[in-house]
Formats: sequence, C-alpha cells, structure tokens
Amino acid sequence: MPRIAVGLQYHGGAFAGWQAQSGLRTVQGVLEEALARVAAQPVALIGAGRTDAGVHAVGQVAHFDADAERSARGWTLGANTELPPDVSVSWAAEVAASFHARYSAESRTYCYLIHNRLARSALAAGRAAMVYQRLEVEPMRAAAAAFLGEHDFSAFRAAECQSRTPVRHVHALAVEREGDWVLIRITANAFLHHMVRNIAGLLIAVGRGKAPPQWAREVLASRDRTRGAATAPPEGLYLWCVRYPDALRVPADAPESAWAMIPGLGAFRAP
Repeated sequence: MPRIAVGLQYHGGAFAGWQAQSGLRTVQGVLEEALARVAAQPVALIGAGRTDAGVHAVGQVAHFDADAERSARGWTLGANTELPPDVSVSWAAEVAASFHARYSAESRTYCYLIHNRLARSALAAGRAAMVYQRLEVEPMRAAAAAFLGEHDFSAFRAAECQSRTPVRHVHALAVEREGDWVLIRITANAFLHHMVRNIAGLLIAVGRGKAPPQWAREVLASRDRTRGAATAPPEGLYLWCVRYPDALRVPADAPESAWAMIPGLGAFRAP
C-alpha cells in the first residue's frame, strides 16, 4: 500500500490541538476526514509533532497509507477543496514504506512570536503573544545559551508529559528583534510537552528584567518545573519545519527567513 507524506499549515486557534479526540475539533481529525473523502476510504494520519490547542504550524509533516491512485497534485488540491480555511495541505509526495513522519525526523524547529509594544494589535490577535513591557533581547540571548546542547529538560516539561526520557539535544536557539516583534527560534532533535513554551516563558521573564540570564542555568540544573517561569501562551508558538535525512527525499517546507514564516506578517510590521 503506498505511503503518502503531506506538508501542512494551520492556524491553531479554533482547534483543540493536533491529536484526534472524541467530540473535539482537532487538526488530525479534520484532516483525516478530508483525506478520506479524497481517497474514498478511511485514512489514519500520523504527524511529526502533536501541537497543543492554540498552537500553529507552518511546516508540519504527516503521513498516511492509501490504496487510492492519486497524483501529488490530486492529493494536494483534493484535500484543500475539502478542508476548512484554517488548515491546508502545502504539498504531497509518495514516500518509502519505511518513512515515518515522527520517528524518521532528524530535527524540528519551533518559532515563538511576540508582539512587544504598549498598544495591542487587533490584526495580530491569536497569531502572536502580546508583551507590553519592553523586552531586552541581549539578556534573553545570554539566557538562551544555557539550553544549547544535550540536557535533562525536566524543569521545562509539562506535568502530563508522557515522554520516557526528559533528555533532549538543542541544536540552535536564537532570539531576534525587528521593530516591535521579538522572535525566539529553537531547533532540537525532539521536544517535550510544553518545552518550547516553558523556555519562552523564562526568556520573556529575563527580557522583562524579572531575573538575570544565569537564572536559566539554575532552573535547568534544578530539574524542577516549579523553579521556572509561567508557561508562555500558545498563540505565539509555530511548528516551523521538520527536517528529514536527504535520502528520504521529503520536500522541505520552510521559508528562508523566519520573519517570512507567517503569511501576512509584513502587514503588521512597521515600514
């Protein structure tokens, strides 16, 4: 049975997260219904990342198996015809039977977008976190350095996290500012439940002057979630891209610039 990989974008505001749940509107559930209509048979979709309620995606990847003979164009256009406006298929490709959207991934990148000014933006509502107090980026960058490399991230995992190990390897973590916008971009082999939002919460606290940069190392070393900052809200978080070995020939689906990852963001930025 052919295995199909798809690239996905969605606005998470009206979804109860990725994972299908009875009686709730989820990204997985909506996509499985749409793809089943295109395939004329039930479809079971497996995603690279289980995003929470309110979290968005620019480059989510998923796979499913189907006997239906459809071209890549047919899967893409057919699914988008059946999908609501807040979720879309960016591409589709037949992949090897051994491909697994979650377990074949080498790394994942998340971006956390903050609108940092006194006056809120009606247009950015639900698409970025709002922080009214000025964030100082240099202390945030100094704090971010503590997370690079392989660590036990117990202090940054949710209580309900089901991962068997809290150890993760962070390959890159950048903090950037452009005008009233601050972007936190983090790449790791994998992430724990709420890990990015908990790291973002700590970096925001440091940026506001609530704690010095070395606090990041202290919290990380404590392995105690109660020692950290509040979890940052979900609306600022985007699953930006998922990377796979070149040999798998999975299409890349990430903008060259992180600032370009959100369609229409330019309309919010000062000229």
